[in-house]
Amino acid sequence: MSNPLAKDLDHVMHHTQGLWEELRGQRIFITGGTGFFGCWLLESFAWANDTLKLDAHAVVLSRNPQALAAKAPHLLNHPAISFVTGDIRDFEFPAGNFSHVIHAATEASAKLNAEQPLLMLETIVDGTQRALEFARHAGAKKFLLTSSGAVYGPQPKDLTHVPESYTGAPDTMNALSAYGEGKRLSEHLSVLHGRQYGFEVKVARCFAFVGPYLPLDSHYAIGNFLRNALAGEKIHILGDGTPMRSYLYAADLAIWLWTILFRGEAFQAYNVGAENDLSIGELARKIQNQFSPGSPVVIAGQPRAGSLPERYVPATGKARSQLHLNAETSLDDALQRTVAWIKRN
Repeated sequence: MSNPLAKDLDHVMHHTQGLWEELRGQRIFITGGTGFFGCWLLESFAWANDTLKLDAHAVVLSRNPQALAAKAPHLLNHPAISFVTGDIRDFEFPAGNFSHVIHAATEASAKLNAEQPLLMLETIVDGTQRALEFARHAGAKKFLLTSSGAVYGPQPKDLTHVPESYTGAPDTMNALSAYGEGKRLSEHLSVLHGRQYGFEVKVARCFAFVGPYLPLDSHYAIGNFLRNALAGEKIHILGDGTPMRSYLYAADLAIWLWTILFRGEAFQAYNVGAENDLSIGELARKIQNQFSPGSPVVIAGQPRAGSLPERYVPATGKARSQLHLNAETSLDDALQRTVAWIKRN
């Protein structure tokens, strides 16, 4: 059976030409392999491995590898991919050496962060510590941490795009800062381990995304809007619709993550996302117009007069200038590709 993501995966290959050779004959370890990021990492790894005959192998840590049985059985059964069942905080180390480690575990769960912030913090920090210990044990040369734009704390409303040089941080007195603080500490732990034990650490500070495998029933507004529109239901916005967001397509995300791993400067962080921003209200209406013109958009709140909107939008000049990375796929095209994949599945 042909892969329905073949066009996207060829797109990834086109924009990562020449990067894959360092994986030839190597073993790579990936945590969080059944989530949104993990599926795209595995799809692109398998495609590159098969296309270029790399003879590489990926070992993937997941709490529930069988989660792929329904959504991506071709990945679960791929001969170049094997799975280790375990918790990121205390998994047993697979035997042998690994040249690269990608730590993509720890779901950005708003529910867990709100209801059990201490567990959220402990899971992020303990999981990163365990992944770093494994990288040292396995003799890894490169370690990629998927961090988050949450490390910056609330983006100043007069700062349209937040750069890596911004030194803001989450409020340590706010329990809801557990996710952002956990990611900050994970970044610092990674740098300390890499410098002390001699492996390159690269950090990808990830913002907002859309594409196949994105959950439609989680806290991601764009996923909820797509679910409502495709069901012919009203698109309901709980707030006032003014917060500003930008969305990078999942295939471009894969390009960025692999490029940062292979070519990113050691002990550097790179924002990962798109710069073309729009409000949540504009996003809802865009999705309504494209996929469900008859469905109303209902905005619960009213904007506060004279108040600037809340923002979560990255500046990506560093990735663009150092690694020649761009948001190659427009949001309209990204939405169309995502919906086509949803309908096939």
